[in-house]
Amino acid sequence: MNPPMGYLMVLDGLDGSGKSTQFDRLCAYLDARGTSYKSICFPDYGQPSSALVKMYLDGEFGSSPDAVNAYAASSFYAVDRYASYQKFWRADYESGRPILAARYVTSNAIHQMPKLPREEWDRYLGWLEEYEYGLLGLPRPDLVAFLDMPTAISQRLLLNRYGGDSGRRDIHERDVAYLEHCREAALYAARRLHWEVVPCHEGGEPLPPEAITARLTERMGGAV
Repeated sequence: MNPPMGYLMVLDGLDGSGKSTQFDRLCAYLDARGTSYKSICFPDYGQPSSALVKMYLDGEFGSSPDAVNAYAASSFYAVDRYASYQKFWRADYESGRPILAARYVTSNAIHQMPKLPREEWDRYLGWLEEYEYGLLGLPRPDLVAFLDMPTAISQRLLLNRYGGDSGRRDIHERDVAYLEHCREAALYAARRLHWEVVPCHEGGEPLPPEAITARLTERMGGAV
């Protein structure tokens, strides 16, 4: 008999969409319910497996996201996830423990797919799922919640995060046109892969964090 598997929920979104805030709030929500769960974040910057990701984001392979093609950059992130799964949460997942992830395989669809022509997006999504879930053996998520925040708002929030110092942004965060394409790609992937899109804005302003958390917990239902 196969062992019971855990419930894997992924929280994803563009830079500046409020992922970190909502991830912390969801952890607090699960703690308050007395849920035994495992939280994970990607990239795993505290581990050697993220070395290529850090080099890429720091611009060591080129000063724009397009300097590294979608498939190579996707592999940087995939290897980091594989190492994390094998070392830190595979046993929890296979024992049936719920897993809450900030970013996951979904982030490659959001940030790497827009480097490709639109007519190649379906082929990329097929490759991505076969590569990470099939060949690498990473678990498929049970729920993906995409925090949808327009780029103009997320840019304001990013500047607030960095105290107004725009020079602290990585090569993704400072390329506004690229981030616009990322949002387009994310909404396309959400339709194709059945993600839950969670609107995080209203009237040109971000919603209060507690309102977004309420939307997320509603989508989680009684799963965790």
